[in-house]
Amino acid sequence: MGQMETFAPTKDNSRKLRDALGRFATGVTVVTVASPDGPMGFTANSFASVSLDPPLVMWCPAKSSNRFEAYTSGKPFAIHVLSAAQEEIGNAFAKEPHAFDGLDWEAHPDGTPLLKAPLARFHCAEHAIYDGGDHVITVGRVLSVTTQPGEPLLFASGTYGRFTQG
Repeated sequence: MGQMETFAPTKDNSRKLRDALGRFATGVTVVTVASPDGPMGFTANSFASVSLDPPLVMWCPAKSSNRFEAYTSGKPFAIHVLSAAQEEIGNAFAKEPHAFDGLDWEAHPDGTPLLKAPLARFHCAEHAIYDGGDHVITVGRVLSVTTQPGEPLLFASGTYGRFTQG
C-alpha cells in the first residue's frame, strides 16, 4: 500500500481534493427538468436521501453550470438512478443537456421529462435550496417513486463500474 498523504484543500490543489472525493463510490443519476429550451438532463452523482417523513432527497448542481438556472427555477424535477446497462445515458447527459434523441421518455403532466426504465426514479417538487459554496444543495420532496430490479451503475475514481457481492 502507498504512503498516506494529508493536505489542507486550497485553490492550488483542488484537483487533489476532487481525486480524494472520487474515491467514494457513488451511484449515477440523471436529473431532468422542463426548460424554456425543451427537456433538459444533467448527470449527477451528488444524490442522497434526506428524510423518509417527509420524503426528501437532495442533489447538488454547480453554480457555474450553464444548466444551473433551469434546475433552480422552482420547477418539478426527476432524479433517475441509472442501471449498469445505462452508462451511455450517463455519458450523453454529462456532455449535452438535450440528449433525449433516441431515448425512451415521456413528459409528466406537469412537464417533467421522465426517462423510462431507470432502476429508480424520484419525481420531485422543489422543497428547499441551500447555499453550498460553488454548488447549491437542492432538496426535493418526493411526489412519486418508480422502481424495477437490476444492477446499479457505479462511479468511482473517474470511471464507471459495477457492484459485485463477495
